[in-house]
Amino acid sequence: MFDGYTSSELMSIFAMQGFAGLSLFSVFVLMALGLAIIFGQMGVINMAHGEFMILGAYTTYLTSGFFQSYLPGLFGGYFFVAIVLAFLICAALGALIEWLMIRHLYHRPLDTLLATWGLSLIMQQAYRSIFGAREVGVELPEWMMGAFQVTDMVELPINGLFVMIIALSIAVGVYLLMYRSGYGKNVRAVVQNRPMAEAVGINSAGIDRATFALGCGIAGIAGAAFTMIGSTGPSSGQAYIVDTFLVVVFGGAQSLIGTIVSAFGISQAQSTMEFFLSGSMAKVLTLLVVVGILMLRPEGLMALKVRR
Repeated sequence: MFDGYTSSELMSIFAMQGFAGLSLFSVFVLMALGLAIIFGQMGVINMAHGEFMILGAYTTYLTSGFFQSYLPGLFGGYFFVAIVLAFLICAALGALIEWLMIRHLYHRPLDTLLATWGLSLIMQQAYRSIFGAREVGVELPEWMMGAFQVTDMVELPINGLFVMIIALSIAVGVYLLMYRSGYGKNVRAVVQNRPMAEAVGINSAGIDRATFALGCGIAGIAGAAFTMIGSTGPSSGQAYIVDTFLVVVFGGAQSLIGTIVSAFGISQAQSTMEFFLSGSMAKVLTLLVVVGILMLRPEGLMALKVRR
């Protein structure tokens, strides 16, 4: 398999594949953080999570077009505006969906799965009707073009580095929100013992709505980041939803740290194996390894101890 490669070439290959894995890790983290918050606290299997990501991507696409047409002098900073808009729009839609549909289906996981799957189909068709079936892409600002030359054979794209910075920033922000704020304390109280949390005055319904909105908003940010490294289509979210659920379950459904560790391991494994095998075979092998580990440790890598 390695015949014909020098040691320096092999090191360069693994370095490039490792960086490609980090770019995939960034998307996985942003997608899985929102899903872990929703699934971990509320037990809702949100099959439309990928469509919220694509809504964030289309928001970025429209913001890019608006700046190109009306504010060309500020085009270099459009992405920061797009991130804020993607979060707000997806969070607002998520809160509306929770109020209209999800709140009536709590403690009925199969019903929430079917309902959100139907929602995903509706959102996909809406995207096709509005934006067309073809994939669209955004034009990157000039400062995101190019790459850092590490060695003669290794280049690190600036846009990929920027996506990683976004992912790490959001991960730190979510950690501070969940573990260093009053809201996070209320969320953890509801997760650990919902009846007791309600007994001491915590509005669990409000916490659920805010949590669902937060998870959908983070998915919107993931969509904005996704436009930096790929094109967007009506069904692009479906390519990531299975891997995202895999990341959440493997890391531990109620563990943010486990989600990050799981995203890193799965993304690096897939990226490295895709160089030597086909993409589908790399996914199959990764899935088999994860399933094998879950058979030995069903609660995931870092399960949260919950009072019953």
